Amino acid sequence: MQISNGVIIIITGVCHSTLGITPYAFGNQFYSFCKTYLFKISEGLFEFPLLNGQMNYENFAAFWFFYFGLLLIPLGLLVHYIEATLHKIPTSFVWSYLFVIAIGIYMIPFSGMTFIMLPHALYMLYIKLKTNRPQNSIQ
Repeated sequence: MQISNGVIIIITGVCHSTLGITPYAFGNQFYSFCKTYLFKISEGLFEFPLLNGQMNYENFAAFWFFYFGLLLIPLGLLVHYIEATLHKIPTSFVWSYLFVIAIGIYMIPFSGMTFIMLPHALYMLYIKLKTNRPQNSIQ
């Protein structure tokens, strides 16, 4: 069985969310989130500095680290479905995926975007360019 790009994205999402709740990442924040059964882990807009609030950056980072992994899972399911039905990923998706990853790399260079998602996006682009290349018909 060949692992599809969608499955790679799903695995990345699961690993990202799992890492987020470990003691090696945001375990302390998730321990405090669990005390409220993951309900109202933030004051929302009341923490917004524009409204004279004080943002809890550690909780904010913990939530988005975990949640980004969860967002990758349905994206991976969608990509897997598209690959299974169309047998190819649209070129516009590959370029936009690479663009979003490039923004993430620019903003946080030493991250999983650089070491995991960039190679995957470049692999997707390589396969896309390879399959779109016209074949020589020398006879």
